[in-house]
Order: sequence, then structure tokens, then C-alpha cells
Amino acid sequence: MANPVPVLLLLALFGALCRRAGATAFEVGGDDGWAVPSSKEGGMYNEWASKNRFLVGDTVHFKYKKDSVMVVTEDDYNNCRATHPIFFSNNGDTSVELDRPGLFYFISGVAGHCERGQRMIVKVIGHDAPPPAPQAPPAPPTPPTPPTPPSPSGAAPGTSVLAGAMAVVAAMALPVIVLGV
Repeated sequence: MANPVPVLLLLALFGALCRRAGATAFEVGGDDGWAVPSSKEGGMYNEWASKNRFLVGDTVHFKYKKDSVMVVTEDDYNNCRATHPIFFSNNGDTSVELDRPGLFYFISGVAGHCERGQRMIVKVIGHDAPPPAPQAPPAPPTPPTPPTPPSPSGAAPGTSVLAGAMAVVAAMALPVIVLGV
């Protein structure tokens, strides 16, 4: 029997090429590229990212001048902390492959840029993930429970039965007590 290793390697290479053929390259920031947004557009990168569907294998491409791109942890993203990036590039033309499902946190490494809105969260889903389910309309409010009608004697529910039983017992015991029978 022939050695199956070369065939397996060829199939793996073919599979990798097919997976990459369907990948999408996203241009971050469009014509403006990766730059500090104006004060009115502080959340523009997250707004842009939320309008796109990112799959494992896609890439995000950053074009910029005198700046940098960092992939950081969620905590570093929230605090605009650029001291320990997972990935760093400052070559002006950076592509990052989204190689796993989950969240990717991007910030500029230039002091003050992240605080002014040059940061972005990208949510990546796997190829086998189902499309997002449509939002179901909210459930109608539950009608209030009607109040329990009062008992005929005006006592709390359940006490009239007990009072009636005690009256019967007393009525039966009264002749015994009075007559001494």
C-alpha cells in the first residue's frame, strides 16, 4: 500500500487554500483609514465594526500614517492601556487575520489616540455558526391576578370551615356538659 502522508498533506493544503479563498479583507476606516476620529465621531470604528459580519479567516486591514495598531486584552482596551499588546505594528499598512471566533480588541498605540476614539472591537464568528436569529417581539405584559373574593363571613379564606367545625363540636358537647350525661 502507498504511503498516505503525501496525500494527507496535499488534502490539508487544498483545504487551507479553499478556506482562504472565501475570506474577506475589510478596510478599516474606508478612505480615511486608521486615524483619530473627530470629536463628533468618537465611536465610528465600533459603529463600522457592528455593521459587518466577520468570520474566522477574514482579515482587517489598517492603513495609517505615523500611528500604530495594537491587539490588546479587554481590560487594556477599556483602559486605553498600550503597555502589553498581544500584537503590535507601526508599518503604516497592517493586516490582522481574525484566526479564531470571539472578540478582538484594537487600539492605537499613540498616546491620547485611543482616548479620542481610535479603538475598535471586532466580533468574529466561526464558519459553522448559524446566522443571527431574528429578534423576537417582546412578550405582552402579564395581566394582574384578580383578587380573591372575600369569604361569606368576612373572615379570611379557610377560617369559616374551621369555625363551623368548632361550632358543631361545641354543640354536641354542650348537652353532655349541661346534663351530665
